[in-house]
Amino acid sequence: MELIFATGNPHKVAEVQYLLPEGIRIKTLREIGIEEEIPETGQTLEENALLKAEYVRQRGSRDVFAEDTGLEVKALHNAPGVYSARYAGPACDSRANLVKLLKEMEGQNDRRARFRTVIALILNEEIHRFEGIVNGQIAETASGSGGFGYDPVFVPEGFDRSFAELGDEVKSRISHRARAMKKMISFLNTLRIQP
Repeated sequence: MELIFATGNPHKVAEVQYLLPEGIRIKTLREIGIEEEIPETGQTLEENALLKAEYVRQRGSRDVFAEDTGLEVKALHNAPGVYSARYAGPACDSRANLVKLLKEMEGQNDRRARFRTVIALILNEEIHRFEGIVNGQIAETASGSGGFGYDPVFVPEGFDRSFAELGDEVKSRISHRARAMKKMISFLNTLRIQP
């Protein structure tokens, strides 16, 4: 089975490829000739995931999935949420987003947060959605050199280190994206065992 993953983020591609069982191969946007950034104009993670999958499907690809992920911080009324990638502004990078988040969290006692991923899969013209959530808290300072995005400040529940410190093997087992992907893979596996 071959699926197109509607992302230009190489970190996400590597994370997802690691989770896929034999027999399921993903192709990237670059491999199918889409170089432009797909607009993310939705107001929710669900809308953005579907927008990205539809964008690719409308350009001639049949089976495609896309995901959108947001960091939802309780004390910030679930911000940055759908705007996680551009929290510090449209032209800003991950570092600027991280700096802004830590600034916003100064003096906050409630540091609860969660990462949430929503996957939209379009398979044989049908839409399927899968969600993965990991709860945790925002650390007071960034630590660790692994991962990407907000990983240096997110400490998942049950751990005392950030995603950036835990390493790829642990993150691929417990992350929001891994949890959503595992649901999608289980669904795909049920299709493969049908006569």
